[in-house]
Formats: sequence, structure tokens, C-alpha cells
Amino acid sequence: MLRLPIAAAAAVLLVAAAPADSPVGVREPDGYWQGALHGYTPKTLAGATVVDAAQVARLIEEHKPVLLDVSEVDRKPAGLPPGGLWFPVHRNIPGSTWLPGAGDGDLDAAAQDALKARVADLTGGDLERPIVTYCHPDCWGSWNLGKRLVTLGYRKVHWFPQGIDGWQDGHDTAVSRPDPSWAARPKATAGQ
Repeated sequence: MLRLPIAAAAAVLLVAAAPADSPVGVREPDGYWQGALHGYTPKTLAGATVVDAAQVARLIEEHKPVLLDVSEVDRKPAGLPPGGLWFPVHRNIPGSTWLPGAGDGDLDAAAQDALKARVADLTGGDLERPIVTYCHPDCWGSWNLGKRLVTLGYRKVHWFPQGIDGWQDGHDTAVSRPDPSWAARPKATAGQ
């Protein structure tokens, strides 16, 4: 008697956690992804073009897109002895602007305004300027940012789901620091 409900629950969980290349796929959410930022993502992003590393290289060569990296800042390893040396190095596609946290699904109003202003500055306000969003493979952050840019009216949004890992397999990377304008924005305070 319990086998049917258990089997149904298992099927639901398998569909929800299915990899993008699985037979069931992962569907695009109606809004922004609100769950964990690392997990299987859809193969598509409505209103945007999904690209691979070779296509990103061509875009860079031919169209000089705005490259937006939304990877999170590395966290200090747990258990590092007090005074222990820790030198995180963030690598991305050369010429990228690193906006850690900009791919969160629940950006507060101030962060949304700061992001909108920063992207407008980077594109010169040109809604036709190509933009590439990326992070790491299986990262909802770059998907969310791509969706947010489409919603803001950008018409040449490219989502690079392979991210920096897919890029560095055949291309050089650059050491980067978070974008100063983005890092200087006022942060939301807890409880607001």
C-alpha cells in the first residue's frame, strides 16, 4: 500500500533533481531560482542565447561583449589555524567584470538598483550590446542574472552555462577582484 506513494515521491524528487542532460531535463522556473545556487540547471533561458566556449570566444573576438562573472567569493576554509595564510585567487575570462552575489534569486531592491545601474554603465545604456553571463557549471547564479537582464530589456543576452571551468579547458584566464562599484554598494541589513 505504501509502495505507490513512495514511488510517486521518488519520481518527483528525481525530476526535480535531474541533470540538464537527463531524459527528463530541468525546466525553467517562472521567476528567478530561489534555491541553492549550485545544482542542475535548465538547458535553456527564455529570451537569451545559450552559448559554449567556442561561441564565447567568437563573441569576444567579433562583438566585444560585456562579460559578467557572478561567481561567489571563496570562503576561508574551516579549520584554518589562527593566523594561517590564505590567499584565494579568483580566475575568470579576461576582460570580465566580477559581480559576486549578483546572481542571487532574491536580490533586495537596493541591490537590484545597483545592478541595473552598473550594467547600464558597462553597456553604455545600449540594450543591444551583447552580454555574456557565467559562473561555474551547474550554477543558477548566471542563469538568474541572464533572466534579470532579459527582464531589464537587454536583447543580446548570452548565458554560458559551462562557466569558467568550460572556458579554462581551452583558453587563458585572468586573476580578478570583485568589481569596485558593485562591492561598494550599500548592503542590506539583517531583519529588513
